[in-house]
Amino acid sequence: MMLTKFSLGRLLGILNALFQRFKQPRIRTFSLLFAVGLGLTLAVSACSPSTTDNAGTTQTAPTSQTTQAANSSAATANGTVVRIGYQKASTILYALKANKQLEKAFATSGASVTWSEFPAGPPMLEALNAGSIDFGYTGESPPIFAQAGGIPLVYVAYDPWSPKAEAILVPKDSPIKSVAELKGKKVAFAKGSNANYLLVKALEKAGLKYSDIQPASLPPADARAAFEGKNIDAWAIWDPYLAAAEASTGARTLTDATGLAPNRGYYLAAKSFADSKPEALKTVIDEVKKTSDWAKNNPTEVAKLLSPALGIDQPVLEIAEKRREYGVLPLTDEVITKQQDVADTFYKIKLIPKEIKVKEIVLQSSK
Repeated sequence: MMLTKFSLGRLLGILNALFQRFKQPRIRTFSLLFAVGLGLTLAVSACSPSTTDNAGTTQTAPTSQTTQAANSSAATANGTVVRIGYQKASTILYALKANKQLEKAFATSGASVTWSEFPAGPPMLEALNAGSIDFGYTGESPPIFAQAGGIPLVYVAYDPWSPKAEAILVPKDSPIKSVAELKGKKVAFAKGSNANYLLVKALEKAGLKYSDIQPASLPPADARAAFEGKNIDAWAIWDPYLAAAEASTGARTLTDATGLAPNRGYYLAAKSFADSKPEALKTVIDEVKKTSDWAKNNPTEVAKLLSPALGIDQPVLEIAEKRREYGVLPLTDEVITKQQDVADTFYKIKLIPKEIKVKEIVLQSSK
């Protein structure tokens, strides 16, 4: 029986995906690190990010091998395809996706843009490892796990964010008044996250060890439920979840990250993308900077944009936006040194299996 045009195309797509699968060996180390460092929940969620095309429709992303095959075909037919990974809570990339300025910037060159949404930084870098995205934004910790796993990525720029934008909370009626009183208490945080680093540094300052508390590794939604249900004693968390908890529960802050952790964000790229398409990468960074400048001067508009996506009231998001800092800045020696401190801390408490040198994967043009 003759194959129809549709079935033949589908068969060729399957064969191409299978070819890609057996052509490129899988790298398991990074997945294992995140399974250990951040838990099964995030690892599983990485398997099904949401991909939004330029027409604005959202669909479930295919497997990484199929994605690579599809993107390869698209690149051949239409020029370069720039694949961006984003989180709803990452203000700048979410706003850039919404305003479509990146698509306009690439229009004259014939390049196109695709967007893939992830619940957090670790699964985003898992996708970068699989070759499904070229560029993304995470907090301080995920690229450290990625580098420890041998993933070929580079730091491109950093976002100063703010030490005021993360904190350790206790319920408003809690008898706990200081970090030192967390000894023996159950504290929730996303393992391997910025908040995990804040907690370690806060405990050190209070004269406690990481082993002096009962750690509860929970993603933000589960931690919020445990916090409200009094199933944990304290919660280390970042904005906008921090602002939402303060507004709805009256939670008290034991300490924010001031003097303890820089709480920076990082723009990251696949090394292959940075090496082979430097002009495309420059265009992405230029448009990110423009959107960052706009967001800095329009916190109300940013809150209005994010509110329906995050399910958090606009006034609460305005609080989070107003206490953060903005910028898309080249990495200085000081910033690299601070990021190295984060890496050394995670190695010290055995969240990563080996020592790493952050400066080895900083894009030279960003220094």
